[in-house]
Amino acid sequence: MQVSTSSLGRHSFNITQKNQMNILGISAFYHDSAACLVVDGEIVAAAQEERFTRIKHDYNFPVNATRYCLKEAGITAEQLDFVGFYDKPLLKFDRLLETYLDYAPSGFRSFLKAMPLWMKEKLWMPDLIRTELAKANGEDDERRAKKAGKKFAWKLLFGDHHESHAASAFYPSPFEEAAILTIDGVGEWATSSIGIGKGNEITLLKELRFPDSLGLLYSAFTYYTGFKVNSGEYKVMGLAPYGEPKYVQLIKDKLAEVREDGSLRMNHEYFSYSQGLRMTNSAFDRVFGDRPRRPESKITQREMDLARSIQVITEEVMLKMTAHVHKETGMKKLCMAGGVALNCVANGRVLREAKFEDIWIQPAAGDAGGAIGIALAVWHRYLGNKRVSAENTGTWRSLHGQTRNGLPPYADGMKGSFLGPRNSVEEIEAFLKSKNLPYQKYSREQLPEVVAGILADEKVVGLHQGRMEFGPRALGARSIIGDARSAAMQSVMNLKIKYRESFRPFAPSVLRESVADWFELDYDSPYMMLVADVVEGRRREMSDEEKKLFGIEKLNVSRSDIPAVRHVDYSARIQTVRRETNPLYWEIIEAFNRLTGCPVIVNTSFNVRGEPIVCTPEDSYRCFMRTEMDYLVLENCVLDKKDQPEFAEKTDWRSEFSLD
Repeated sequence: MQVSTSSLGRHSFNITQKNQMNILGISAFYHDSAACLVVDGEIVAAAQEERFTRIKHDYNFPVNATRYCLKEAGITAEQLDFVGFYDKPLLKFDRLLETYLDYAPSGFRSFLKAMPLWMKEKLWMPDLIRTELAKANGEDDERRAKKAGKKFAWKLLFGDHHESHAASAFYPSPFEEAAILTIDGVGEWATSSIGIGKGNEITLLKELRFPDSLGLLYSAFTYYTGFKVNSGEYKVMGLAPYGEPKYVQLIKDKLAEVREDGSLRMNHEYFSYSQGLRMTNSAFDRVFGDRPRRPESKITQREMDLARSIQVITEEVMLKMTAHVHKETGMKKLCMAGGVALNCVANGRVLREAKFEDIWIQPAAGDAGGAIGIALAVWHRYLGNKRVSAENTGTWRSLHGQTRNGLPPYADGMKGSFLGPRNSVEEIEAFLKSKNLPYQKYSREQLPEVVAGILADEKVVGLHQGRMEFGPRALGARSIIGDARSAAMQSVMNLKIKYRESFRPFAPSVLRESVADWFELDYDSPYMMLVADVVEGRRREMSDEEKKLFGIEKLNVSRSDIPAVRHVDYSARIQTVRRETNPLYWEIIEAFNRLTGCPVIVNTSFNVRGEPIVCTPEDSYRCFMRTEMDYLVLENCVLDKKDQPEFAEKTDWRSEFSLD
């Protein structure tokens, strides 16, 4: 890794404090644009633009997300003190030009495609941000918005991409000090970085630079196996357990040298992402014997083996990187962010095998989280404000597997990632009555028992309650939930509700108090960022015939007491639930546990394939009626599918969403 320095330095003069300091963080123009509002160092609101526009991974300026953040805080754009943008567009432009010159003339087509957007918008980013914030403030006319934007008195700051990732990883973490590791495709030039966080300071020490990138290597295999880049990487991770790691050595021999510190040296004769519009080229095809899989075509054993192989490489690289970070920093705790940090299988191995005592991963680890990172970096690094960690205040305490005397306290700056909009019961009832939709209203005390009974009857529930989650995971606020004990639940949810590939597993939500009784994990995993196996005592011994099954044939073999949430290798992507973080969700699972003896339920995001997670009651009702869900819970209003009027639409709703 090369030595680097970070750029958002400490402000050199004092600012007279008002009643409160309002800082807006923005990430946009690549994928998963988002906005975050920090008030006096506290995250008060954050949301992704896709939730409002209903365009998955929407990269446009987050006008709607910004409007929500301002409304949540009860302020206008004029009352902002600072606006931070999560990366430096001019440095990205420098990379684009330099890369084109390195590969000219082969990259000319890609260069021509990128230039109009850069010349029209990205090179004029300060003006664009001011104009778009005027729109978020309520000015719809383009000309008047430009004029209004020039009058804003707030200061605009730009942070390095990986600095924003690092800030999003460390500042909201519970730790007073920690090592930092960021890994993604590419920012301006960096593709991964290591550093240290202490108090309110972050120091980036080293970085790996484009075009060598673990994130881009994984995305190349995402593309080659027929999935969408910057969207389908998690499908590759989910496909991997069906395959064998037969291509691992070939990847190392031909495509990428893996060094002891976890850095990569990639052989770019096999990749075209530096100069073309594809991730891989014909030389890559020849290595693996065929062209890339056509999207939506049948998945073969080759794709399964490729997925397994690149997952093995990724885990090896991440373990070597974390070992190097530990050696370089001497820290006992680790914070992670960047898109590759969403690889929860690798994260589970880091927790189990790396030398760090504790790890914390930003739940919005991808580009959306950059909005949080830049806003907190302005507060702590630029303005020099003190950071008070949960570790120092005693609201978080290291666990190390010791739960005999009760759970230690857990808190962090993300507030369970419940940072989006919520709807009052009054708003929900007004919506239901305006559409003449039948529903049953329960008291807050009655609701957990009612929902638990529905789940125990093997019915599927759409759950819309509390503030919407920030990040890619549904965590019990905008979730579809079901009975983890049901052998049919995975198939039903995949094919009749999510309308997605049958091989994809579902995640368990489990009471934090009970996680070690069901999984090989005794650690907080509130953001579904860690994978662990089902414990031996909950597994079912397979027959000799079942053990001989290969690839996708493994799918329908019941392997444990909770078949709906385990993968074919007994693994599960775990969400631990604490009462203090999400009271209603915890109480539903606790009621289900009292009824069935099982403190585990199925949790998947409230959407169908290609659709962003639902945001509003209208979104939730549409998704409920378009699928074979049985019940919808909107706060304490419960809707039974059998009671609903006929739901007719003029067009096929599937045409609304591009398959991811």
